[in-house]
Amino acid sequence: MTADFILDPGQIESESMKIIRAGLTRPWLDTDLPVVERIIHTTGDPSLESAIAIHPEAIACGLQGLKQGATVITDVEMVRAGISKEKLKSLGGTVECFLNTPGVPEQAKAWGITRSMTAFRMNADRLKGSIVAIGNAPTALLEVLRLAENPETRPTLIVGIPVGFIGAKESKDLLWEHQEFPSITVLGTRGGSPIAATVVNALIYTVLKQK
Repeated sequence: MTADFILDPGQIESESMKIIRAGLTRPWLDTDLPVVERIIHTTGDPSLESAIAIHPEAIACGLQGLKQGATVITDVEMVRAGISKEKLKSLGGTVECFLNTPGVPEQAKAWGITRSMTAFRMNADRLKGSIVAIGNAPTALLEVLRLAENPETRPTLIVGIPVGFIGAKESKDLLWEHQEFPSITVLGTRGGSPIAATVVNALIYTVLKQK
């Protein structure tokens, strides 16, 4: 039954990447390819290539941040769970999610905003020099963009890939309009936590390969 299937994990990944790269239609920079390939690999959706948007400085900023032990801050635990924490730790970094920290629900109610927005607002001092990875909440992306206006609360890279039909497309359009902030996104309604995590992992793997 298994005779017609490739069973070696390394070969499966290698063959997958060959297929993905052969099907690419846009003239990507070599530095962008690991991110593009990982996004398509994670989703199994080659058509997603047309929606991927990578700021000209995004890869360099992300790699430099990781080399300097940057903290990765996520909007939800699902993004945090998908990031290769041990590999990140080997670079001196950690991954944090503040959504479920004490006081967030109460403060969100007091401020009249979402918990995801509140989590970032309450921890604004942690954003400077970080890599922010958003895969679920458009409102979190809006709050990060607001905080990024201040150099003292500006991430080094924003991976903004929330998914959905209410605010997701619009928040990503706004992110892409802010070309002063290095970012990686998937425009439109598609996105999600697995994609946000895989972008961070692609950057981590790239740094480790350079060592």
